[in-house]
Amino acid sequence: MGGPTGEGTWAVQDNPLSAKLGAEALGTFLLVFGGCGAAVLAANFVSDDANKFPLGIGFLGVALAFGLTVLVGVYAFGHVSGGHFNPAVSIGLAIAKRFDPKLLLPYILTQIVAATAAGAVLLLIASGKPGFSAVESGFASNGYADRSPGGYSLLACLVIEIVLTAFFLYIILGATDARAPKGFAGLAIGLGLTLIHLVAIPVTNTSVNPARSLGVAWFAGPAALGQVWMFIVAPIIGAAIAGATYAIITASRIAIDEGVANNPDIGTAKRVGSD
Repeated sequence: MGGPTGEGTWAVQDNPLSAKLGAEALGTFLLVFGGCGAAVLAANFVSDDANKFPLGIGFLGVALAFGLTVLVGVYAFGHVSGGHFNPAVSIGLAIAKRFDPKLLLPYILTQIVAATAAGAVLLLIASGKPGFSAVESGFASNGYADRSPGGYSLLACLVIEIVLTAFFLYIILGATDARAPKGFAGLAIGLGLTLIHLVAIPVTNTSVNPARSLGVAWFAGPAALGQVWMFIVAPIIGAAIAGATYAIITASRIAIDEGVANNPDIGTAKRVGSD
């Protein structure tokens, strides 16, 4: 990719803030609308005839939907904003010195607003079916205890969200490490999120993303909003753990970069100690 750096590359820091936030908005909207839309509209679909044949995509289809939205979003928008689409990712990358902390607030606010817009559009569409209720259906919201799909306790849900968010960040940090093969990070990240959903959907409906949780919780009633705190706190803890420990575990020595989450060779950061 050509760009203004004069070195044949286009670094994310060369893009204006408005472009970065626009790309984050598009990617976050796609993630929430695509992933939660698959869960709300397609997971349990049955044929409209006497046989009521199940045509829904189920847990596997929803997991793939979330993974595909991130995979597509990273390749489509990552070169503009870094392809975070998730406040926990932005925080983890900042702690790992892959993202400028001064951009955390505008990125996070943009992600939450875009996720909420996606939730509102999804509600408008889902409400076109007679009898639909966002509150009664759960509207793809996350939950623990009585709102966990499998009835898992608060502790179990807290642990799985922390652990899986940490591993999601480890995947991102590893796939975008300067030592990793170039051009495949989006694939690793998308498939990693698919795997995470396959594990966690029965437990929490899978968050690992505070914006994704908030984007639908607003419309799913007071019970969903009453539990959403856990899906803000746990992903941030998991992301912070990964961001603080990745370099120690893997002996990575990368100086602060612009926060690219899809292709590290488009940045300009040098290894610590290099000329």
